Amino acid sequence: MATVLLPLPDLAALQRWSLATGKWFFLLYLLLYVAMTQLPIPRTIFTLSSGVLFGPKLGILLAISATMISAGISLAAIRYFLGEWIKPKLHHPAVRTINTRIEQRGWLAVGSLRMIPGVPFSILNYVAALTPIPWLWFVVATGVGSAPGTIATVLLGHAAVVGFDSRLLMISLGFACLGTIGLLIDNKLPVKPLH
Repeated sequence: MATVLLPLPDLAALQRWSLATGKWFFLLYLLLYVAMTQLPIPRTIFTLSSGVLFGPKLGILLAISATMISAGISLAAIRYFLGEWIKPKLHHPAVRTINTRIEQRGWLAVGSLRMIPGVPFSILNYVAALTPIPWLWFVVATGVGSAPGTIATVLLGHAAVVGFDSRLLMISLGFACLGTIGLLIDNKLPVKPLH
């Protein structure tokens, strides 16, 4: 009701306001981004709004940092709270095959999946927590794999403020194809059985 009755500022005014508020708003937004992406909510809206509110440079820094922090927290929390319950289930032959692949090439699998826009961010965090991928590898692979799409999405958000460029859509599609190619390469590489 308030949005109908009250005048809303344009996107450029929102960006000027957020940049003028100082570091506290940046920190508050980072915490909100991390907290909300612990849930199975698409992070795209937060990444887009990073570009709208903070512009390209600060928006990219914020979105990639929040993405890596969120992924690291998810992995650690699920392992901590559900680790003992999950351990016995990790010895099933099907799970062992997946774990072997993740253990040998987890960074490639995670990085490739992060490049595909249709793969839910939080769900991948939950699933990876069930594998033996090292925490640091997972966080770094998330940052590297998410960076191209995150950068394109932040730039798209910023373009809503300054003007749209259709090349951004092509960049996003290109990164999705690159992620798919990474998964295909990972699928073709042999997996050595662990003893």
